Amino acid sequence: MKFVTIASVLALSLTTALPSIAMAADKPVVGLVMKSLANDFFKNMLEGAEAHNKKRGDYELKAIGMQNETDFESQVNGVENFITQGVDAIVIAPADSRAMVAPLKKAMNAGITVINFDVSLDEQAKKDAGIDLAFVGPDNRAGAKMVGEALAKSLGEGGKVVIIEGNPGADNAAQRKLGFEDAVASGKLELLDSRTAHWETEEANSVFSNMLTAHPDIQGVLAANDSMAIGVVKALDAAGRKDIKVVGFDNVPAVAPLLKDGKLLATVDQFGSQMAANAIDKALEVVAGGPKLEGWIKTDIELVTKETVK
Repeated sequence: MKFVTIASVLALSLTTALPSIAMAADKPVVGLVMKSLANDFFKNMLEGAEAHNKKRGDYELKAIGMQNETDFESQVNGVENFITQGVDAIVIAPADSRAMVAPLKKAMNAGITVINFDVSLDEQAKKDAGIDLAFVGPDNRAGAKMVGEALAKSLGEGGKVVIIEGNPGADNAAQRKLGFEDAVASGKLELLDSRTAHWETEEANSVFSNMLTAHPDIQGVLAANDSMAIGVVKALDAAGRKDIKVVGFDNVPAVAPLLKDGKLLATVDQFGSQMAANAIDKALEVVAGGPKLEGWIKTDIELVTKETVK
């Protein structure tokens, strides 16, 4: 399984056991594990982390990402390799909230500081593994409800909607679906269908095209991230439908023109470019002898519409 690697940031070898980086360098080493770098959200996250590393200058950053949104093995292998290298901290946005618990427990047992951000690990899986690990990230359910309520307000009671879900194994996908369902209930909308497109643009295009064929009376779409919202918009353009309203989640740069043109009604900004940087700061505090993080450290979310997009 290949990694998506970052030139000048990542130098990993899955076959050669390297001496401990932490012992070989004066600066602490942080291994950043992200999801798909084909997704603009994680591209922006990487850029933010690189800028943060350059600004602070007091730690070494090594970053990996996945080839696509379902390339879970790359994250597992990446964590294993960071353990072999002896990094000081691993900062991770897990692609699968259960599958990543075991390798992260191994890292913790090796004395590595682990910070879980963006996507929460599964609480029961952590309990079963006997680990207590804090979460640094947004309230995905609240954010999804927020943008869902914007759609409900625009459509009015009885509006017919569908949900395009994220990866079933990811906690943030589950939370966003719950938030959408909260908005459907509070806005008295009619939910016609709900299917996963695994966070992917082209898959969302195909999934929604099938939904549209089955339910030509759809009035609104709740997409669990902007990549999938873009796929929905492409399908609507292809079908010549301008009457269906779409909302997303992430506020990636690519959706700014869609918001301004009215092709996307709203999205949620969770400030992805700052998210990894903030988690790295917290990791370095712990590495320096600070207290262990506990519970849920909530990060900001904000509704973005045509009126507020930059």
